[in-house]
Amino acid sequence: MSTPPSPGSAPPRRPGADGRGRRWAGPAARYATLALMLVVMLGPIVWQFLTSIRGRTENVYDGVLPSQPTLDNYVRVAESFPLLQYVGNTLTVAVLAVTSNMLFAAMGGYALSRAAWKGRRAVFTVLVATLMFPFESVMISMFLTVREMGLVDTLIGVWLPGAVSVLNIMIMRAAFLAVPKEVEEAAVLDGAGEWTRFTRVFLPAAKGALAVVCITSFMGAWDDFLWPLLVLTNSDHYTLQLGLKTLAGATTVNDQRLIAAGAMAALLPMMLLFFALQRFFFKGVGEGAVKT
Repeated sequence: MSTPPSPGSAPPRRPGADGRGRRWAGPAARYATLALMLVVMLGPIVWQFLTSIRGRTENVYDGVLPSQPTLDNYVRVAESFPLLQYVGNTLTVAVLAVTSNMLFAAMGGYALSRAAWKGRRAVFTVLVATLMFPFESVMISMFLTVREMGLVDTLIGVWLPGAVSVLNIMIMRAAFLAVPKEVEEAAVLDGAGEWTRFTRVFLPAAKGALAVVCITSFMGAWDDFLWPLLVLTNSDHYTLQLGLKTLAGATTVNDQRLIAAGAMAALLPMMLLFFALQRFFFKGVGEGAVKT
């Protein structure tokens, strides 16, 4: 017969109660950290959007939610400066950058990962070494080269230095190295040539890496400000970032609502591209090769 607890003593603990508490503590801490990171990352974007839809009579810093939400600020931005023209110029440079990076990075990554040729290690070492140099250290020499080519104040001059990125080549090289050799050997036994193996085996296997190259190239060209500022002199050739700078610096349009609306208009294409390609990030290189 069990002895009843004495008056004033603590009730007996149920078996497993501490274990369940510890099991819940870990996931709760992780979710709390993720929620904090989400607030920190999305907080400025949400604030910009709320500022962009505030009415003209509202104070920008008066509360969080606008009391008179309106889309009139986006119309005013389009009327204040040639927004569509700047978007078209930036889109031209971005499309060229995405196309050239996906093509040349894939070809360069394939050459450095699969093809056996003399000097491959030396070339790879030199390419990796160039990643240590910041853009500002080669900016002047790049400008002099573009000027000698007669491409100053042209969109081609804006695009050319970013036609292919060494980092994108490294990304594609790592993706191609992850393709099993057995898949390549099977393609060789089936009579596939070098170009056929590259286009029919390796590129489908590297869809995730290609999506990364596409997004990073587009973001780099779309957000670039310093290089277009050096190359472009005619306002008709301005990219969107330069146009937003003129909007923010105009004394007649010194309105935080318009600046926020312009910033949101510049952010929208990148968000759409990311949401369109995000599913490719979760596809493994080996999975794509086996399916092929």
